[in-house]
Amino acid sequence: MIQELKISTPGRVCLFGEHQDYLGLPIIACAISLRVYLEGNKRGDNIIDIKLPDINDRETFALNFPIKYCKERDYLKSVLNVLYKKGFTFSNGIDCTVKGEIPINAGTSSSSALIIAWVNFLAQMSDQEKQLNPEEIAYLAYEAEVLEFAEPGGMMDQYSTAIGGIIYLESYPEVKVEKINANLGAFVLGDSGEPKDTKYILARVKNQIQNVCKELQKKHPEFSLQNINIDELNRYAKYLSDEQLVLLRGTLKNREITGKAKKLLVKSSLDHKELGKLLTEHQHVLRDILKISTPKIDKMIDSAIKAGAYGAKINGSGGGGCMFAYAPQNTEEVKRAIEKEGGKAYIIYADKGTYSSILELMQ
Repeated sequence: MIQELKISTPGRVCLFGEHQDYLGLPIIACAISLRVYLEGNKRGDNIIDIKLPDINDRETFALNFPIKYCKERDYLKSVLNVLYKKGFTFSNGIDCTVKGEIPINAGTSSSSALIIAWVNFLAQMSDQEKQLNPEEIAYLAYEAEVLEFAEPGGMMDQYSTAIGGIIYLESYPEVKVEKINANLGAFVLGDSGEPKDTKYILARVKNQIQNVCKELQKKHPEFSLQNINIDELNRYAKYLSDEQLVLLRGTLKNREITGKAKKLLVKSSLDHKELGKLLTEHQHVLRDILKISTPKIDKMIDSAIKAGAYGAKINGSGGGGCMFAYAPQNTEEVKRAIEKEGGKAYIIYADKGTYSSILELMQ
């Protein structure tokens, strides 16, 4: 019987495709070498006791299914409810501790990394003691985070942190994940320290573009973000306001940049400078059209590029949080440049996905 278990799960950066996956458009994400660690063991009763020393918090509740939610985004409980609905049972409670290196509420998937680790941990500590594959872990976490609470997010965070490395994710017409084995150099992640309202930003951008699509599909049922060519937009202009047309053009521009990036990343020899240019081009759309960047993050990006980064962009839903710079050379100079603008900087690399270590095995 597995008695004590440790799980390690990475954070992630979105290389290309912010605000795309929930629209059914592809993204490219990369797991990073900042991780969350969950370690725990079974109890003799039905109590779940989770210590969260990084945020000076603790959650304790009983295993009485369905477990009642007591707050918004009560993910630690929703994972248990989702697993229970899938046939997992729990005869024992759990004692565990969560610690991490990932900046919290900063766009690097600290929350999803924790939920991925929790799914991985609970499946193995259940009565079934089942070791799930990364795709199974990812979808269960997506159910617990997004579907259970009718949240506006997509699948990027769950799949990138579960699978690890670089992934190309398509969610339309069905979920399809492709691992990309590009030889990336160092990145520098910069945490602006600016708080972000992820739910608000996601809902605002998602609702805007979805409203545009609904309006167009009333007149042109064949309209699809997946298939329309950016050069065809003028034929729809009369149905949209100038603001809506600009937003739609920006969404398709991001789709186009993501496609170029995939072609670049799968080549046998990676053009690092061209990758950097695409990152910066993506940032211009996110800043000027989707308007999810901030003045402080813009300064951190500009300073990183002046210090020798090949390219840089905001990371995640935006409105604060982190940016990152691609800096396979001049890495330390780029780190210092970001710090001079008031950011907390981390040198990071692509990293593997969630994995477990059995600390004690009792027969």
